[in-house]
Amino acid sequence: MHIFIAKRLLVAIPTLLLVSVFVFFLQKLLPGDPILALAGEERDPVVLAELRERYGFNDPLPVQYVRWVAAAATGDLGISLRTGQPVLELIGQKLPVTIQLAVMALGIAFLLGVPAGIYAAVRQRRLGDHAVNFLALAALSVPNFWLGIMLILLVSVNLQWLPASGYVSPWENLALSLKTMIMPAVVLGTGLSATLLRHTRSSMMGVLKSDYIRTARAKGLSGQAVVLGHAFRNAVLPVITLTALLFGELLAGAVLTEQIFTIPGFGKLIVDAVFTRDYAVVQGVVLCTAAGFILLNLVADVLYVLLNPRLRSQL
Repeated sequence: MHIFIAKRLLVAIPTLLLVSVFVFFLQKLLPGDPILALAGEERDPVVLAELRERYGFNDPLPVQYVRWVAAAATGDLGISLRTGQPVLELIGQKLPVTIQLAVMALGIAFLLGVPAGIYAAVRQRRLGDHAVNFLALAALSVPNFWLGIMLILLVSVNLQWLPASGYVSPWENLALSLKTMIMPAVVLGTGLSATLLRHTRSSMMGVLKSDYIRTARAKGLSGQAVVLGHAFRNAVLPVITLTALLFGELLAGAVLTEQIFTIPGFGKLIVDAVFTRDYAVVQGVVLCTAAGFILLNLVADVLYVLLNPRLRSQL
């Protein structure tokens, strides 16, 4: 197992380097000048020259890249031009917010998607299966921004059950924090539940056709014992690995939902950084997102090996 993990980590190093090259050089193609935005309205040439020198914008791009990568390797992702805070500190403030949203969204997706996927597999090619698949297709087709706006109009404006926007830390007020996060979590969890439903259904259908399932039924075991006790235990393996990947997608892809509900998370941080040409923040966020994806892929692979005895025996 240790050799398996070490090999995966070695593969991650060139991947992160490639990501760093792309994010550093491609963002230089964005229109606008961060120094002009930083200097203010007067834009004194002396001040502009001093700022360019201070932040190293006068150096050639390869020199800037090497300096940034060398600092990032030590944990220094630079300073935000907009706020003056260290990028790592900004990420540390915003990332827990998105993690809370992602965990709640995955919880909703599991509660909706996995039982529905099991039901659809058991009732395959019947009315219940067709109905569940129709609902899954509808959930995948509805855009997050439209669903978010409709929920705000219905739940917050008309019924006044939940706050329309904002964020409260769970450490300050847990109940209010859950109230502010439940609607965005539903928006994100709806589409994820459809993805989990389809994968659960597909995996369960394959397992239910196995010989040992027919043997279990021949022994007189109840349908619930066969489905949950035997079939689901083996069908859940690919679902677990998929969950790790979906969690990574949530961390990187909750941008629209956070914008709609005014949640100060990871997605809103990178949107604001792009609009203000805050290069250090963009680079740091993308690099951390890539590292998170790689780590979650590694976790998914390790979980799959640990839960699958046949793969463990091959290591």
